[in-house]
Amino acid sequence: MFRHKGKNRTFIHNLRLATLLSFVAGIVNITGVLAIKTLTTNVTGHFAYFAEEVMRQDFSAAITFFVFTIFFLIGSFTSNFLSELISKTNPNFSHVIPISLEIIVLFGVGIFGMESDLSSFNGKWIAFAMLFAMGIQNSLVTKISQSTVRTTHLTGLFTDLGIELSQLFFYKKPEETKRLKTSIYLRLSIISFFFVGCFSGGFLYSYIKMKTLLVSVFFLLIALMYDYMRFQFHIIKRKSRSNL
Repeated sequence: MFRHKGKNRTFIHNLRLATLLSFVAGIVNITGVLAIKTLTTNVTGHFAYFAEEVMRQDFSAAITFFVFTIFFLIGSFTSNFLSELISKTNPNFSHVIPISLEIIVLFGVGIFGMESDLSSFNGKWIAFAMLFAMGIQNSLVTKISQSTVRTTHLTGLFTDLGIELSQLFFYKKPEETKRLKTSIYLRLSIISFFFVGCFSGGFLYSYIKMKTLLVSVFFLLIALMYDYMRFQFHIIKRKSRSNL
């Protein structure tokens, strides 16, 4: 799911990656909305709020929204920097540190965060941390899948989905139709699991508040363990073949 890159990467690898991490992003998204009344999985809306606050001459609020985008950028930069650094010595585990960092950040917010107003210090650090974590995830997923999968926001997905649905009326060759249907299925899976994450996260939030993020941490840990076990299985399989 994480380790395969380039020609070794299949549709199934992308589907597993997409469904799991879009589910995680959905949980993070709804938790941010309910806890601090702001989006924490993408930065598109924050640019609009930044411009609005500048027009109102509320520069303190404007700076806050601008810093939101910077933390998402820092998360993306950190993710790829660590991935590239680790890949020089152990390319099979270049994803481990970025995902582990995301887990640590979400775990910290889930344990120590609390409902707050966005203008308060507590509300701001929660937003900063969650945007940083989603920057990490979006960058890692984009790189691993070669821009095929994005899990933290849906605008581009709905755009691509609309384009591909329209192309079904014009591309009639069997290989073209198969490619389009495969891509449409992948995008619908991402959208569906993002919504499932939002709904289930919203339901859990009414009971456990910020600890809802621990559910996303759990699924990220499962993903790491699954990938590690698959890797160990392939090593054992390779050794057994070489001993024959």
